[in-house]
This record gives sequence, structure tokens and C-alpha cells, in this order.
Amino acid sequence: MTKQTVLGRVTQLAKANINALLDQAEDPQKMLDQLIRDYTGNIAEAEQAVAATIGNLRLMEQDHKEDVEAAAEWGAKALAASRKADELRGAGSAAEADKFDNLAKVALGRQLQSEQEARTAMPTIASQTEVVDKLTSGLDQMKAKLSELKAKRDELVARAKSAQAQNRMMDAVKSIDVLDPTSELSRFEDKVRREEARALGKQELAASSLDAQFEQLDSLGASAEVEARLAALKAGTA
Repeated sequence: MTKQTVLGRVTQLAKANINALLDQAEDPQKMLDQLIRDYTGNIAEAEQAVAATIGNLRLMEQDHKEDVEAAAEWGAKALAASRKADELRGAGSAAEADKFDNLAKVALGRQLQSEQEARTAMPTIASQTEVVDKLTSGLDQMKAKLSELKAKRDELVARAKSAQAQNRMMDAVKSIDVLDPTSELSRFEDKVRREEARALGKQELAASSLDAQFEQLDSLGASAEVEARLAALKAGTA
């Protein structure tokens, strides 16, 4: 997979509008589960590509560092050879001096080559650094999007379970007799009240019977008293 393809996919996935996708889905939960699987796989793929890109960048940076160091080393060697040539030429050894001047020229050539390689690598390193930054940022956004997807899925599952529970409750309510169950209680209460009324009637009837008996006793007592007084009167007059 090329870096451009990875960067394009990372950007596309990171900008995905979850709510819009949910609105278009026939089964949002299944769609979210599939998106989570796709995102997880894409993130793993992107991580490998980003890691490879970073590795290549680090190799280029290491090569650039070595070129810079090599240029400095060849420059030092050229300076040392030139000074040695001047020293020999001052001592009258022109042939030996020329030899060291030639060594200085070779060293300077190597220095120029190393400097050129270092300069050539700099734009590529800068470009690759920018790509790595974008890929890393996009990867972070993908991971955040994956967390958002999981949260959406959990929310949707919870809402679905709640809706199912409400539907089961409503189905249970519908299965109950359409008549008001309190009407049965009312009929039972009427029956109890009638029984209570009968009991009260019996109590009143019993009470009226006792009163009649006591009144009868009182009447008998009064008659006996009258008879007794009459007897006394007769005895007094006798």
C-alpha cells in the first residue's frame, strides 16, 4: 500500500459522519458492528503503514546525519592535507607538497559529494516528516472515531433493549381482560355489604324480640301488683 493511499483512507475514515450513516442504515446496530470491525482492521493496517513510513523517515534522517558528519570529516582531512602540503613546500619538498595537495583535493571532492547528498535528502526528509505528521494525526482521529462508534453502538443497544422491554410490557397489558378488574371488586363489595345488612337485620330483629319479652314481663309484673293490692284492699275491709 502506498503512503498516498494510506493517507487518503485515514483522512476519509476520520471524517466519516456516523450520524449520517446511521440515518441511511436499515439496521443501525448491525451497521455499527460492521463499521467497528472495518475500523479496527483499517486502524491495524494504517498503524503498520505509519510505522513503516516512520521507519523509512528515520533511515533517511540517519543517512542525512551520516552525510553531514562525513562532509565535516572530509573537510578536516582536506585541511590537514593542505597544511601538510604547505609545511612540506616551505621545507623545499615540492613533490611531497603536491602529493598532499592532491590528497586535499580528493578530500574536498568527497566533502562536496557528502554535502550534495545531504542537501538532496533534506526536501525528501521534510516531505516525509509532513506525511508522518498527517498520518499520525489521522490515526489518532481514527482511534477517536472508533471510540465514538463503540459508544454509539452501546447507546443503541441500550435503547433497543429498553424499547423491547416497553413493548413486552404493553403486550402484557393488552393481554389483560379489557373489563376493568376493579369491577369484580365492586361486585364483591356489594355482596359483602348485603351480608352485613342481613346481619344487622338479624341483630335488630333479635333486639326487638328481647324488648317484647321484657315488656311482657313488665306487663305481667304490673298485673300481679294490681292483684296484690286488690287483695290487700279486700283484706283491710273485711
